[in-house]
Amino acid sequence: MTDLILGLLVFLGAHSVRIVAEPWRRATIARIGAARWKLAYAAVSLVGFALIVWGYGSARAAPVLLWSAPIWARHVAALLTLAAFVLLAAAYVPGNAIRSRLHHPMLLGVQIWALAHLIANGRLAAELLFASFGLWAWFGYRAARRRDAVEARVGPSGRTGATMATVLVGVVAWAVFAFWAHGLLIGVRPFG
Repeated sequence: MTDLILGLLVFLGAHSVRIVAEPWRRATIARIGAARWKLAYAAVSLVGFALIVWGYGSARAAPVLLWSAPIWARHVAALLTLAAFVLLAAAYVPGNAIRSRLHHPMLLGVQIWALAHLIANGRLAAELLFASFGLWAWFGYRAARRRDAVEARVGPSGRTGATMATVLVGVVAWAVFAFWAHGLLIGVRPFG
């Protein structure tokens, strides 16, 4: 569990710089350059991610059960993760109305993804992992919206075609992950 906690601190700590230290981040990028900042950021993030994967895998080998999720929790989680995948797609498909209305759909998607997994899991390591990501995304979204307000950032309105493509990409990615990749990569088959 120590590796999981350390990984969360390193990974989410690196990803929280914009939340808690935006002026320091800008000054550091100006001082060392964007390329070196991105390289250091990526290296720290990879170390944190590796520790999360290792720590979560170790914790799953000796699980601490806090509560047993009811059967309906899997169905609720499936619906919530579908929404999370559409929001994730909205972060990358240009010109969609979801992004233009919500501004930071990836952070909202992470919150929904975390909530879905909190509902469907009752193990201590899972609750720690998903609660940490959910809280980070919530604080990240609030900070991003404050930056938008200060910078008076307004995105273009979305186009119908791009929005439909966003939903399609999100649904297909969700289906691939839910019916195949989740079992392959995580070892848990949500549907089967």
